[in-house]
Amino acid sequence: MRSVRKGDRVQVLSGDDRGKIGRVLVVIPEKDRIVIENVNMITKHQRATQNLRQPGIVKREGAIHMSNVLPICPECDAPARVKFVDVDGKKMRKCSRCGETF
Repeated sequence: MRSVRKGDRVQVLSGDDRGKIGRVLVVIPEKDRIVIENVNMITKHQRATQNLRQPGIVKREGAIHMSNVLPICPECDAPARVKFVDVDGKKMRKCSRCGETF
């Protein structure tokens, strides 16, 4: 079980984009990496193919390591570490700041 899931709001802790807040688009659990909207933007030189008629330089998000982000608690609206608790037989995340489960 990971502390960051698809759709979560997270804050970047280190790197060139330190301090930026964004929504998680993709989680890659095999490599412990995530893709966040408008964070770690990379340029890709795209060749024209039969599927993609328009060639050129495309900007898109690159993956960053999960250890470089903290999830933002929806209740206290601050980045916080999470603990895992058992609620009615279900594993839930609990904010270490305010104690709210999400």
